[in-house]
Amino acid sequence: MPRTDRLMRLMDVMRRLPAPVTAARLAQETGVSPRQLYRDIATLRAGGALIDGEAGLGYTLTEDPALPPQSFSRLEIEALRLAVDALSGIGDAELTDAAQSALSRIIATLPERQAQQALHAITRSFASAPDRDPPQVDLALLRHACWNELALRIDYRDLQGAATTREIWPLGLSYSQRTLMLLAQCRLRMDFRVFHVNRIQKMDLTGDSFRPRRVALVRDYSRKMAACRRDAYAARGEKIAVALSQE
Repeated sequence: MPRTDRLMRLMDVMRRLPAPVTAARLAQETGVSPRQLYRDIATLRAGGALIDGEAGLGYTLTEDPALPPQSFSRLEIEALRLAVDALSGIGDAELTDAAQSALSRIIATLPERQAQQALHAITRSFASAPDRDPPQVDLALLRHACWNELALRIDYRDLQGAATTREIWPLGLSYSQRTLMLLAQCRLRMDFRVFHVNRIQKMDLTGDSFRPRRVALVRDYSRKMAACRRDAYAARGEKIAVALSQE
């Protein structure tokens, strides 16, 4: 688990569990060793978190009253509620659970009136589960490879049924109701490719890194797609002009 995610989980656990919380319980809840837990406590304290207690006695998280409460407009609260609810119609289970957890943490920091608005928002989405075949590979590993810029070797079966093995640089995921797509640079073709995630039969890390290339590659892909759209619009405009001239 990335360090930032681990520290956020530790803060969340300390908010939820009755204080003081023993180091053993915190280590169990966050999935780390006691030694790592003590290091994480020290890191949070160095970052300004008010954590009382010590090993053997348990820990208590004290929220700093000097910090202003988090605040959103009513429309922003509606937007957050709708976005999280709608995610159940396109996202995978892990992503949807993460969004619900994040929203719960946000609501917990709101003033009472705004927290009630978030819990009883007038805008809701009742989207059904995604209408697509489930992936055969570990999405957590796929996200890990994207974020950490790690090359993957995939066994892939395309829409025509042809099977290939490729080494790719995974760049990002695109969700919709019917498809989950992976944008990557294919090292075989030395070009951008978009893969159907549910057609990836097998996936392994190669041990190679393409850091720090992901952001630049995504930017290049966006420029390439924008140029293609401009060309398509120009070509369509020429066809319309020709048709009008022949009337």
